Amino acid sequence: MSFFALPSPRALRALLALAAALPAAAFAHTGVDGHTHLDFFTGLLHPLTGMDHLAAMVAVGLWSALAARRAGPDLLWGPLGFAGMLLAGALLGLQGVQIPAVEPMIAASLLVTGLLVVARWHVPGIAAALIVGVFAVFHGLAHGYELAGAPSAWATLSGMLAATVLLHLAGLGAGWALRSANAWLPRAAGAVVAIFGVTLLAQLA
Repeated sequence: MSFFALPSPRALRALLALAAALPAAAFAHTGVDGHTHLDFFTGLLHPLTGMDHLAAMVAVGLWSALAARRAGPDLLWGPLGFAGMLLAGALLGLQGVQIPAVEPMIAASLLVTGLLVVARWHVPGIAAALIVGVFAVFHGLAHGYELAGAPSAWATLSGMLAATVLLHLAGLGAGWALRSANAWLPRAAGAVVAIFGVTLLAQLA
């Protein structure tokens, strides 16, 4: 199979079915355990319960690895920018700072990061951090709102941040492994994330 070979019709149908199923998993995301039994490990597991957060964090790592021209700092700008701005957004949320359009911006982040994966668009490091960082603020706000007023909020937030880093690393690892693979495979993964974002935006409209 050549580098630019397209996926088979069966693979395309499977990808579309997966994208259609993802929004139900995202909207099943119900918050942080009703503010009971909160600790570092609750926070560590929390991003795994919302497909919107999980997909965005993995996609950032995937894009960073696919778009990097070589191993080194190029790989880290996107993940560091996302994690740092997610923390900033979470701190704002904990303080009760109200910013509109949190859910639409989270959905838009999936569309944008998915398209970045598809295009493998290389941008200078600080620009990569800013692109994903803008959206990360809204992911952080959502977490911060959930934790506002909760005991052990800081421990839980630490766990969430650790999970974010781990998901970025998973995306980086997958992206680096796919750099020399058939081109359609990472593009298909990015397309699923982008379609997921479009579907969430349509449901929020």
